[in-house]
Amino acid sequence: MVANPDFIYRPPMTPYLDIVYQDDDIVVLNKTSGLLTVPGRLPEHQDCLENRVKSVLPTATIVHRLDMATSGLVIMALNKPAHVHIQQQFEKRKVSKKYRARVYGKLEHDSGEINLPLICDWPNRPKQKVCHEHGKPSTTQYQVLARETETTLVELTPITGRSHQLRVHMLSLGHPILGDRLYAHDKALELSERLQLHAFTIAFHHPVTNDKIALKAECPF
Repeated sequence: MVANPDFIYRPPMTPYLDIVYQDDDIVVLNKTSGLLTVPGRLPEHQDCLENRVKSVLPTATIVHRLDMATSGLVIMALNKPAHVHIQQQFEKRKVSKKYRARVYGKLEHDSGEINLPLICDWPNRPKQKVCHEHGKPSTTQYQVLARETETTLVELTPITGRSHQLRVHMLSLGHPILGDRLYAHDKALELSERLQLHAFTIAFHHPVTNDKIALKAECPF
């Protein structure tokens, strides 16, 4: 990781796995902050959500990811047809997700929409940046939940699913997410030991029954 050369991976061991929903086709988990979703290249980066799930459900496959520092809901498929079905829902933007985040400072408006194109900041990867010339269209809606002494608690709804989208979009407003080791300034880092970003709700259609499934994982901060 070029942007964070001092990083040492210490995945949390409790809870080892937090299963929110499971049937014959899918499993939905509440990932803890600090745990990789998928394994990294190095031997010490093999402990991850995917491998933990595979140890008890060997057919499980990852359909989408959360950043290591982000906590919250992740769907995994337990067979190929379910994987394809859920993947298509993501591609067609049929999956709705809401996040909770605590950001530095006080947002001026109670709600709004951020439309800023994003691209990988290649020399500083894995960081992303706003680029109006080459960036991919990216949209985030936000709603203020509470204004606190130094911070604001917000609900974030990503309309697109770009890498680090919520983190860069909030930074672009001048309100970095607390504990963000890639994007936050020192004051926002001092206020939290973890990234205060949590995938709070997810709603999608079951790949076999087509029933709507809506799940929630309570915010840990």
